[in-house]
Amino acid sequence: MDPADFYSGIVVDTYARLKSSTFDPEPYVRFVQQHGEPALEIGCGDGEPMLDLRAAGLDVDGVDSSADMVARCREKAAERGLPTGVFHQRVESLDLERCYASIYFAGPTFNLLPDDEIASRALRAIRAHLTEDGAALVPLWVPDPTPTRELGVTRSTHDGPDVELRYTPVSELFDLQRRTRVTTARYERITPAGVEVSDREWLIHWHTPSGFRALCLAAGLRVVSLVDDETGAPASEASTAFTGTVTAG
Repeated sequence: MDPADFYSGIVVDTYARLKSSTFDPEPYVRFVQQHGEPALEIGCGDGEPMLDLRAAGLDVDGVDSSADMVARCREKAAERGLPTGVFHQRVESLDLERCYASIYFAGPTFNLLPDDEIASRALRAIRAHLTEDGAALVPLWVPDPTPTRELGVTRSTHDGPDVELRYTPVSELFDLQRRTRVTTARYERITPAGVEVSDREWLIHWHTPSGFRALCLAAGLRVVSLVDDETGAPASEASTAFTGTVTAG
């Protein structure tokens, strides 16, 4: 899935995801099968792809910072008859009862952590919840500025036959020094009963490969691999989408 589609699909309150593509569960299935169970999905949202992994017979818990999404995930799990643990916590302050052989972010959720300090705390929390032989998968993304021609342009999709979801990027601040992109966006949910509107600011904070390695080292994690998602080769400083696999140091 393209990272831009992932971010246009971020959930607003109890709205369904506005997105143009879905998660492929297979890479996460393979990761968990390789590194073992139990597994933890960070930023599980409303259960995609976590519930598919559960349906495949894998022992996977989920955690998300949105209480609305945790509730929605539990509802979807119940509808599918899937037992699972889903927790309402922030990744930088994880406090779960068990450790995990596999921990992964589904999509570049790590980029939503607003600065290096919180990212460092998140990595330390992951380290504390890994088994000694466990591994974590961290997809990362270096964004471009949103093209000016796209600001003010609405994208839409449907959540069922009578619900239209609209996403409009309104304005943006792009800061190379801070490595942040802050997009002000309008979300609309249109139903026969009326229109719900929510204006939000979404901050993306990115990391270079060398910067991510340094954060991991400080958190007691060892970077086993850092792979460019487009080429499959080791990530370079020019890579804009890459995935890190880390283990306890």
